[in-house]
Amino acid sequence: MPDLVPVHGGLAAPVDRTVPANRIKDFEREAATLKAVPVDDADLSSVYRFGDGALSPLTGPMGRDAWQRCLDEGAIEHGGNKYAWTIPISLPVDSDTAASLKVGQKVQLVSSRGTAVAILTIGDIFPYDKPRYLKAVYQTERTDHPGGRMVMGDNRSMLLGGEIEVLPQPKHPEYGQFVLRPAETRSLFAEKGWTRVVAFQTRNPLHRAHEYALVYGLETLVRQCDTAGAVLNPLIGETKGDDVDAATRMRTYRALIDQNALGQGDSDAALWKTKNYTLHDRVILLGLDIKMFYGGPKEAVMHAVYRQNYGFTDIIIGRKHADAPYDDGKDIWDGLAAQRIFDSLGGHLAIKPLKVGFAAFYESIGRVDLVENHADEKPVSISGREIREQLQAGRLPDPRIMRPETARILIESMRK
Repeated sequence: MPDLVPVHGGLAAPVDRTVPANRIKDFEREAATLKAVPVDDADLSSVYRFGDGALSPLTGPMGRDAWQRCLDEGAIEHGGNKYAWTIPISLPVDSDTAASLKVGQKVQLVSSRGTAVAILTIGDIFPYDKPRYLKAVYQTERTDHPGGRMVMGDNRSMLLGGEIEVLPQPKHPEYGQFVLRPAETRSLFAEKGWTRVVAFQTRNPLHRAHEYALVYGLETLVRQCDTAGAVLNPLIGETKGDDVDAATRMRTYRALIDQNALGQGDSDAALWKTKNYTLHDRVILLGLDIKMFYGGPKEAVMHAVYRQNYGFTDIIIGRKHADAPYDDGKDIWDGLAAQRIFDSLGGHLAIKPLKVGFAAFYESIGRVDLVENHADEKPVSISGREIREQLQAGRLPDPRIMRPETARILIESMRK
Protein backbone atom coordinates (compact mmCIF):
# COMPACT_ATOMS: atom_id res chain seq x y z
CA MET A 1 0.00 0.00 0.00
CA PRO A 2 1.44 3.43 -0.89
CA ASP A 3 1.95 5.98 1.88
CA LEU A 4 -1.22 7.85 2.85
CA VAL A 5 0.50 11.22 2.81
CA PRO A 6 3.89 12.30 1.45
CA VAL A 7 6.82 13.09 3.68
CA HIS A 8 7.12 16.84 4.27
CA GLY A 9 9.38 18.46 1.70
CA GLY A 10 8.24 16.16 -1.08
CA LEU A 11 10.58 13.33 -0.05
CA ALA A 12 9.95 9.72 -1.03
CA ALA A 13 10.74 8.52 2.51
CA PRO A 14 11.49 10.10 5.89
CA VAL A 15 15.03 11.37 6.37
CA ASP A 16 17.18 8.74 8.11
CA ARG A 17 20.23 10.13 9.89
CA THR A 18 20.35 7.40 12.54
CA VAL A 19 23.59 5.43 12.74
CA PRO A 20 22.96 1.78 11.72
CA ALA A 21 23.79 -0.96 14.22
CA ASN A 22 26.84 -2.18 12.30
CA ARG A 23 28.45 1.29 12.49
CA ILE A 24 27.77 2.19 16.10
CA LYS A 25 31.11 1.13 17.59
CA ASP A 26 33.14 2.90 14.88
CA PHE A 27 30.90 5.94 15.25
CA GLU A 28 31.42 6.06 19.01
CA ARG A 29 35.18 5.78 18.55
CA GLU A 30 35.14 8.69 16.12
CA ALA A 31 32.93 10.78 18.41
CA ALA A 32 35.36 10.28 21.29
CA THR A 33 38.08 12.06 19.28
CA LEU A 34 35.95 15.16 18.64
CA LYS A 35 35.32 18.30 20.67
CA ALA A 36 32.27 17.87 22.90
CA VAL A 37 29.34 20.28 22.60
CA PRO A 38 26.66 19.93 25.31
CA VAL A 39 22.98 19.48 24.44
CA ASP A 40 20.30 20.04 27.08
CA ASP A 41 17.41 17.64 27.58
CA ALA A 42 14.91 19.77 25.67
CA ASP A 43 17.15 20.03 22.60
CA LEU A 44 18.13 16.36 22.86
CA SER A 45 14.67 15.30 21.69
CA SER A 46 15.11 17.49 18.60
CA VAL A 47 18.47 15.83 17.92
CA TYR A 48 16.82 12.42 17.94
CA ARG A 49 14.01 13.67 15.68
CA PHE A 50 16.57 14.91 13.15
CA GLY A 51 17.87 11.36 13.27
CA ASP A 52 14.62 9.47 12.67
CA GLY A 53 13.06 11.86 10.15
CA ALA A 54 10.31 13.43 12.25
CA LEU A 55 11.80 16.78 11.17
CA SER A 56 12.06 15.88 7.48
CA PRO A 57 13.22 17.33 5.16
CA LEU A 58 15.82 18.76 7.57
CA THR A 59 19.02 16.73 7.91
CA GLY A 60 20.23 18.69 10.90
CA PRO A 61 19.77 22.00 12.72
CA MET A 62 18.97 24.99 10.49
CA GLY A 63 21.61 27.42 9.30
CA ARG A 64 21.18 31.17 9.34
CA ASP A 65 19.35 31.54 6.00
CA ALA A 66 16.80 28.82 6.76
CA TRP A 67 16.32 30.12 10.31
CA GLN A 68 15.63 33.64 9.08
CA ARG A 69 13.33 32.52 6.24
CA CYS A 70 11.34 30.45 8.73
CA LEU A 71 10.78 33.51 10.95
CA ASP A 72 10.01 35.85 8.04
CA GLU A 73 7.93 33.59 5.82
CA GLY A 74 6.76 30.68 7.97
CA ALA A 75 8.35 28.31 5.47
CA ILE A 76 11.46 26.40 4.46
CA GLU A 77 12.67 25.82 0.93
CA HIS A 78 13.43 22.36 -0.41
CA GLY A 79 13.85 21.24 -3.98
CA GLY A 80 12.88 24.69 -5.21
CA ASN A 81 9.52 24.63 -3.39
CA LYS A 82 8.30 26.20 -0.18
CA TYR A 83 6.95 24.07 2.65
CA ALA A 84 5.19 25.29 5.79
CA TRP A 85 7.53 25.55 8.79
CA THR A 86 6.77 28.10 11.49
CA ILE A 87 9.31 27.56 14.30
CA PRO A 88 13.00 27.37 13.36
CA ILE A 89 15.07 24.62 14.97
CA SER A 90 18.79 25.21 15.38
CA LEU A 91 21.18 24.13 18.13
CA PRO A 92 21.84 26.73 20.87
CA VAL A 93 25.33 27.05 22.38
CA ASP A 94 26.96 29.59 24.66
CA SER A 95 29.24 32.26 23.26
CA ASP A 96 32.45 30.68 24.57
CA THR A 97 31.63 27.37 22.92
CA ALA A 98 30.71 29.09 19.67
CA ALA A 99 34.00 31.02 19.67
CA SER A 100 35.92 27.74 19.87
CA LEU A 101 34.19 26.27 16.80
CA LYS A 102 34.47 26.79 13.05
CA VAL A 103 32.39 25.99 9.99
CA GLY A 104 33.25 22.58 8.58
CA GLN A 105 34.33 21.21 11.95
CA LYS A 106 32.91 17.96 13.28
CA VAL A 107 31.82 17.90 16.93
CA GLN A 108 30.26 15.32 19.20
CA LEU A 109 26.96 16.32 20.77
CA VAL A 110 26.87 15.24 24.40
CA SER A 111 23.77 14.79 26.57
CA SER A 112 23.38 16.10 30.11
CA ARG A 113 24.52 12.66 31.28
CA GLY A 114 27.84 13.11 29.50
CA THR A 115 27.05 10.56 26.78
CA ALA A 116 27.80 11.16 23.10
CA VAL A 117 24.54 11.11 21.14
CA ALA A 118 25.43 12.52 17.72
CA ILE A 119 28.09 13.99 15.46
CA LEU A 120 27.37 17.39 13.93
CA THR A 121 29.26 18.70 10.93
CA ILE A 122 28.96 22.43 11.49
CA GLY A 123 27.56 24.32 8.52
CA ASP A 124 26.87 27.66 10.20
CA ILE A 125 27.50 29.58 13.43
CA PHE A 126 25.33 32.64 14.00
CA PRO A 127 23.80 34.84 16.71
CA TYR A 128 20.59 33.80 18.46
CA ASP A 129 18.42 36.88 17.85
CA LYS A 130 16.01 36.22 20.68
CA PRO A 131 13.82 39.33 20.37
CA ARG A 132 13.27 38.60 16.68
CA TYR A 133 12.55 34.94 17.42
CA LEU A 134 10.02 35.79 20.14
CA LYS A 135 8.23 38.37 18.02
CA ALA A 136 7.95 36.01 15.04
CA VAL A 137 7.02 32.82 16.90
CA TYR A 138 4.87 34.18 19.73
CA GLN A 139 3.64 37.29 17.92
CA THR A 140 4.33 39.44 20.96
CA GLU A 141 7.25 41.35 22.40
CA ARG A 142 6.21 40.48 25.94
CA THR A 143 8.22 37.77 27.64
CA ASP A 144 5.97 37.02 30.65
CA HIS A 145 4.75 33.70 29.33
CA PRO A 146 6.17 30.15 29.23
CA GLY A 147 7.75 30.48 25.79
CA GLY A 148 9.28 33.83 26.69
CA ARG A 149 10.83 32.42 29.85
CA MET A 150 12.19 29.40 27.99
CA VAL A 151 14.00 31.65 25.52
CA MET A 152 15.11 34.55 27.72
CA GLY A 153 16.03 32.27 30.63
CA ASP A 154 18.47 30.39 28.39
CA ASN A 155 21.93 32.00 28.62
CA ARG A 156 23.05 30.51 25.30
CA SER A 157 23.37 33.29 22.75
CA MET A 158 24.62 31.54 19.59
CA LEU A 159 23.16 28.93 17.22
CA LEU A 160 24.69 26.10 15.23
CA GLY A 161 23.43 24.68 11.96
CA GLY A 162 24.70 21.71 10.00
CA GLU A 163 24.40 18.05 9.05
CA ILE A 164 23.89 15.48 11.76
CA GLU A 165 24.29 11.76 12.38
CA VAL A 166 22.56 10.42 15.49
CA LEU A 167 22.90 7.30 17.59
CA PRO A 168 19.65 5.33 18.16
CA GLN A 169 17.53 6.76 20.95
CA PRO A 170 17.36 4.54 24.05
CA LYS A 171 13.88 3.23 24.76
CA HIS A 172 12.14 4.48 27.88
CA PRO A 173 11.67 1.41 30.13
CA GLU A 174 8.01 2.14 30.86
CA TYR A 175 6.59 3.46 27.59
CA GLY A 176 9.29 3.03 24.98
CA GLN A 177 7.16 0.53 23.04
CA PHE A 178 4.76 3.37 22.23
CA VAL A 179 7.45 5.60 20.66
CA LEU A 180 8.08 4.66 17.03
CA ARG A 181 10.07 6.11 14.15
CA PRO A 182 8.18 7.73 11.25
CA ALA A 183 8.99 4.79 8.98
CA GLU A 184 7.51 2.46 11.61
CA THR A 185 4.28 4.39 12.08
CA ARG A 186 3.79 4.55 8.32
CA SER A 187 4.20 0.76 8.15
CA LEU A 188 1.83 0.29 11.10
CA PHE A 189 -0.94 2.32 9.46
CA ALA A 190 -0.50 0.34 6.25
CA GLU A 191 -0.71 -2.96 8.17
CA LYS A 192 -3.98 -1.85 9.73
CA GLY A 193 -5.36 -0.96 6.32
CA TRP A 194 -6.10 2.60 7.41
CA THR A 195 -6.43 5.17 4.64
CA ARG A 196 -7.24 8.12 6.92
CA VAL A 197 -5.46 8.53 10.25
CA VAL A 198 -6.07 11.43 12.59
CA ALA A 199 -3.65 12.46 15.35
CA PHE A 200 -4.78 13.93 18.65
CA GLN A 201 -2.04 16.08 20.19
CA THR A 202 -2.00 16.61 23.94
CA ARG A 203 0.43 17.43 26.73
CA ASN A 204 -2.06 16.87 29.58
CA PRO A 205 -3.98 14.06 31.25
CA LEU A 206 -7.34 13.89 29.52
CA HIS A 207 -10.57 15.38 30.79
CA ARG A 208 -13.67 14.03 29.08
CA ALA A 209 -13.86 17.20 27.01
CA HIS A 210 -10.34 16.45 25.71
CA GLU A 211 -11.36 12.88 24.92
CA TYR A 212 -14.33 14.18 23.00
CA ALA A 213 -12.10 16.06 20.55
CA LEU A 214 -10.45 12.76 19.64
CA VAL A 215 -13.80 10.97 19.42
CA TYR A 216 -15.24 13.77 17.26
CA GLY A 217 -12.22 13.62 14.97
CA LEU A 218 -12.44 9.87 14.49
CA GLU A 219 -16.19 9.94 13.94
CA THR A 220 -15.76 12.67 11.33
CA LEU A 221 -13.45 10.38 9.35
CA VAL A 222 -15.55 7.25 9.94
CA ARG A 223 -18.52 8.99 8.35
CA GLN A 224 -16.38 9.38 5.23
CA CYS A 225 -14.82 5.91 5.06
CA ASP A 226 -14.56 2.61 6.91
CA THR A 227 -10.76 2.57 6.80
CA ALA A 228 -10.13 5.36 9.29
CA GLY A 229 -8.21 5.28 12.56
CA ALA A 230 -7.24 7.66 15.35
CA VAL A 231 -4.09 7.92 17.42
CA LEU A 232 -3.91 9.39 20.88
CA ASN A 233 -0.53 10.99 20.21
CA PRO A 234 0.70 12.83 23.33
CA LEU A 235 3.82 14.92 23.29
CA ILE A 236 6.25 13.39 25.77
CA GLY A 237 9.27 15.66 25.32
CA GLU A 238 10.30 18.56 27.57
CA THR A 239 7.32 20.45 29.04
CA LYS A 240 6.76 23.08 31.75
CA GLY A 241 7.67 22.17 35.31
CA ASP A 242 4.03 22.27 36.41
CA ASP A 243 2.87 19.90 33.66
CA VAL A 244 2.28 16.25 34.65
CA ASP A 245 5.34 14.15 33.84
CA ALA A 246 5.31 11.96 30.73
CA ALA A 247 5.44 8.59 32.51
CA THR A 248 2.38 9.40 34.62
CA ARG A 249 0.48 10.78 31.65
CA MET A 250 1.25 7.70 29.58
CA ARG A 251 -0.15 5.52 32.37
CA THR A 252 -3.40 7.50 32.28
CA TYR A 253 -3.69 7.19 28.50
CA ARG A 254 -3.02 3.45 28.63
CA ALA A 255 -5.70 3.00 31.28
CA LEU A 256 -8.30 4.79 29.15
CA ILE A 257 -7.49 2.68 26.10
CA ASP A 258 -6.86 -0.68 27.80
CA GLN A 259 -10.11 -0.42 29.76
CA ASN A 260 -12.13 0.81 26.75
CA ALA A 261 -13.04 3.89 28.77
CA LEU A 262 -11.99 6.53 26.26
CA GLY A 263 -15.09 8.21 24.83
CA GLN A 264 -17.41 5.92 26.78
CA GLY A 265 -20.88 7.42 26.86
CA ASP A 266 -19.84 10.38 24.69
CA SER A 267 -19.61 8.78 21.26
CA ASP A 268 -22.30 8.78 18.57
CA ALA A 269 -24.09 5.54 19.42
CA ALA A 270 -26.21 5.64 16.27
CA LEU A 271 -23.13 5.88 14.08
CA TRP A 272 -21.32 2.98 15.69
CA LYS A 273 -24.41 0.73 15.51
CA THR A 274 -24.04 0.84 11.73
CA LYS A 275 -20.45 -0.46 11.86
CA ASN A 276 -19.01 -3.93 12.30
CA TYR A 277 -16.21 -2.47 14.43
CA THR A 278 -16.15 -0.26 17.51
CA LEU A 279 -14.59 3.06 18.37
CA HIS A 280 -12.08 1.24 20.54
CA ASP A 281 -11.01 -0.94 17.60
CA ARG A 282 -9.88 2.21 15.83
CA VAL A 283 -7.91 4.04 18.54
CA ILE A 284 -4.29 3.37 19.45
CA LEU A 285 -1.69 5.11 21.62
CA LEU A 286 1.64 6.41 20.30
CA GLY A 287 3.88 8.99 21.95
CA LEU A 288 5.87 11.75 20.28
CA ASP A 289 9.12 12.72 21.99
CA ILE A 290 9.73 16.37 21.16
CA LYS A 291 9.63 19.47 23.31
CA MET A 292 6.78 21.92 23.71
CA PHE A 293 7.32 25.52 22.64
CA TYR A 294 3.97 26.80 24.04
CA GLY A 295 3.75 28.65 20.75
CA GLY A 296 0.02 28.66 20.02
CA PRO A 297 -0.76 29.01 16.29
CA LYS A 298 2.85 28.67 15.12
CA GLU A 299 3.27 25.51 17.15
CA ALA A 300 -0.02 24.11 15.85
CA VAL A 301 1.53 24.15 12.37
CA MET A 302 4.64 22.40 13.65
CA HIS A 303 2.50 19.76 15.33
CA ALA A 304 0.96 19.14 11.92
CA VAL A 305 4.37 18.96 10.21
CA TYR A 306 5.61 16.35 12.68
CA ARG A 307 2.47 14.28 12.23
CA GLN A 308 2.65 14.42 8.43
CA ASN A 309 6.13 12.96 8.63
CA TYR A 310 4.78 10.13 10.78
CA GLY A 311 2.18 9.36 8.12
CA PHE A 312 -0.95 10.98 9.53
CA THR A 313 -3.44 12.39 7.04
CA ASP A 314 -5.25 14.61 9.56
CA ILE A 315 -4.58 16.31 12.88
CA ILE A 316 -7.15 17.58 15.35
CA ILE A 317 -6.70 21.30 15.95
CA GLY A 318 -8.75 22.57 18.84
CA ARG A 319 -9.32 26.09 19.98
CA LYS A 320 -6.32 27.44 21.90
CA HIS A 321 -4.12 24.66 20.53
CA ALA A 322 -0.65 24.69 22.22
CA ASP A 323 -1.82 27.77 24.10
CA ALA A 324 -0.27 29.27 27.20
CA PRO A 325 -1.34 32.70 28.51
CA TYR A 326 0.60 35.64 29.86
CA ASP A 327 1.43 35.52 33.54
CA ASP A 328 -1.48 37.88 34.26
CA GLY A 329 -3.87 35.34 32.75
CA LYS A 330 -4.59 37.28 29.58
CA ASP A 331 -4.54 35.42 26.27
CA ILE A 332 -1.63 35.87 23.87
CA TRP A 333 -3.76 34.72 20.92
CA ASP A 334 -7.50 34.67 20.33
CA GLY A 335 -9.24 31.32 20.67
CA LEU A 336 -9.46 30.62 16.94
CA ALA A 337 -5.94 31.72 15.94
CA ALA A 338 -4.53 28.18 15.90
CA GLN A 339 -7.26 27.06 13.52
CA ARG A 340 -7.14 30.15 11.35
CA ILE A 341 -3.40 29.96 10.67
CA PHE A 342 -3.94 26.93 8.42
CA ASP A 343 -5.83 29.16 6.01
CA SER A 344 -2.76 31.26 5.23
CA LEU A 345 0.33 29.07 5.38
CA GLY A 346 3.63 30.21 3.93
CA GLY A 347 4.24 26.94 2.13
CA HIS A 348 2.78 23.56 1.22
CA LEU A 349 1.39 21.23 3.87
CA ALA A 350 -0.30 17.96 2.92
CA ILE A 351 -1.80 16.95 6.27
CA LYS A 352 -5.26 18.41 6.90
CA PRO A 353 -6.38 20.21 10.07
CA LEU A 354 -9.54 18.77 11.55
CA LYS A 355 -10.89 21.74 13.46
CA VAL A 356 -12.83 21.11 16.67
CA GLY A 357 -14.51 23.57 19.03
CA PHE A 358 -14.71 23.53 22.81
CA ALA A 359 -16.64 20.67 24.41
CA ALA A 360 -18.29 20.14 27.80
CA PHE A 361 -20.72 17.86 29.64
CA TYR A 362 -24.41 18.82 29.31
CA GLU A 363 -27.05 17.45 31.65
CA SER A 364 -29.76 17.78 28.99
CA ILE A 365 -28.17 14.99 26.92
CA GLY A 366 -26.20 13.23 29.65
CA ARG A 367 -22.87 13.37 27.85
CA VAL A 368 -20.13 15.60 26.45
CA ASP A 369 -20.91 17.60 23.33
CA LEU A 370 -19.63 20.66 21.48
CA VAL A 371 -20.37 23.93 23.25
CA GLU A 372 -21.56 25.47 19.98
CA ASN A 373 -24.52 23.05 19.99
CA HIS A 374 -25.81 24.38 23.33
CA ALA A 375 -25.92 28.15 23.06
CA ASP A 376 -28.62 28.54 25.73
CA GLU A 377 -27.43 25.91 28.19
CA LYS A 378 -24.84 26.08 30.93
CA PRO A 379 -22.41 23.14 30.93
CA VAL A 380 -21.08 21.28 33.93
CA SER A 381 -17.82 23.03 34.74
CA ILE A 382 -15.00 23.07 37.26
CA SER A 383 -11.73 24.99 37.30
CA GLY A 384 -8.39 23.35 36.76
CA ARG A 385 -7.33 24.60 40.20
CA GLU A 386 -10.28 22.82 41.86
CA ILE A 387 -9.46 19.58 40.07
CA ARG A 388 -5.82 19.75 41.19
CA GLU A 389 -6.90 20.42 44.77
CA GLN A 390 -9.27 17.44 44.73
CA LEU A 391 -6.61 15.15 43.28
CA GLN A 392 -4.01 16.33 45.79
CA ALA A 393 -6.51 15.60 48.56
CA GLY A 394 -7.02 12.10 47.21
CA ARG A 395 -10.60 12.74 46.05
CA LEU A 396 -11.98 11.70 42.68
CA PRO A 397 -13.24 14.70 40.68
CA ASP A 398 -16.72 14.74 39.19
CA PRO A 399 -16.75 11.83 36.68
CA ARG A 400 -18.59 14.08 34.25
CA ILE A 401 -15.33 16.05 34.04
CA MET A 402 -12.59 13.45 34.48
CA ARG A 403 -12.93 9.68 34.39
CA PRO A 404 -11.90 7.75 37.52
CA GLU A 405 -9.54 5.64 35.36
CA THR A 406 -7.48 8.80 34.83
CA ALA A 407 -8.01 10.36 38.24
CA ARG A 408 -6.86 7.33 40.25
CA ILE A 409 -3.49 7.29 38.51
CA LEU A 410 -3.01 11.02 39.07
CA ILE A 411 -3.90 10.69 42.76
CA GLU A 412 -1.40 7.87 43.19
CA SER A 413 1.28 9.89 41.44
CA MET A 414 0.70 12.90 43.69
CA ARG A 415 1.11 10.76 46.80
CA LYS A 416 4.67 9.80 45.88
